[in-house]
Amino acid sequence: MTQACSQRPDQKYFNETTPGTTPAIFAPRKISTPEIFEFGAVFSDDQHEFYYSTEIDGKAETWVMEFAAGEWSTPSKVLTHETYSFNDPMLTPDGKKLFFISNRTLTGTGPKKDYDIWYIERDGGKWSEPKNAGPNINSPQNEYYISFTRAGKMYFGSNREQDNYDIYSADIKNGKFETATKLGPGVNTSSYEADVFVSPDESYIVFAANRPGGLGVGDLYVSFRQEDGTWGNAKSLGDSINTETDDFCPYVTPDGKYLMYASRGDIYWVSTEIIKQLR
Repeated sequence: MTQACSQRPDQKYFNETTPGTTPAIFAPRKISTPEIFEFGAVFSDDQHEFYYSTEIDGKAETWVMEFAAGEWSTPSKVLTHETYSFNDPMLTPDGKKLFFISNRTLTGTGPKKDYDIWYIERDGGKWSEPKNAGPNINSPQNEYYISFTRAGKMYFGSNREQDNYDIYSADIKNGKFETATKLGPGVNTSSYEADVFVSPDESYIVFAANRPGGLGVGDLYVSFRQEDGTWGNAKSLGDSINTETDDFCPYVTPDGKYLMYASRGDIYWVSTEIIKQLR
């Protein structure tokens, strides 16, 4: 595959030299470090905030870095607890809510439960206490990873119907999510499908799957929306992206230029030309 020309260092991306069609570790020693397992990266729409998850000793936290006066801050914890995990952050299109998943209970006390989708709201420049996304989204089983269209429609993964995970979506109406529905056979199979990113215009999704013939525990696939509104048969992003390990948590930056994802304990990024080439 031809390597696209790299650009010069970009302040929006921690002064890193932006990649072409060969993946690179994102912001080594700034974000991606040998000491900590990082995953689930997301920028605010204006790229003045950067949220990502870390896992230490089996417990996940969500951290944030902020851009001001031409500099990025050091990481601080925005979601943390001595017992529960908080990970897979995703901002709503208006930036007013930060969604995530957690194995906390509804009361916030007691033993860990299955993973639900939660959110916090900005309130006077601060974040509110966590709020559960409710029964139209959550089930007695696990819900994983969240993504939104520009209109606020939510996409996520769940194993609510069977042992394997599938991808679901839920429209939003009058500020409330409607009952989630499962995507069709172009995306969902009898294998594992989860960790879905939907483009803001809902023209494509990128997701993680563990399918026969794949390269590792989880590979990244893309499906494009067809003229009839259905999702086309998913295509693997190939061996330039997928590895023999687990590749997951896909996310496309607000400018549409870069695909970010987690792999081998770090966050990677690559030009979205690799998606366009499969259309």
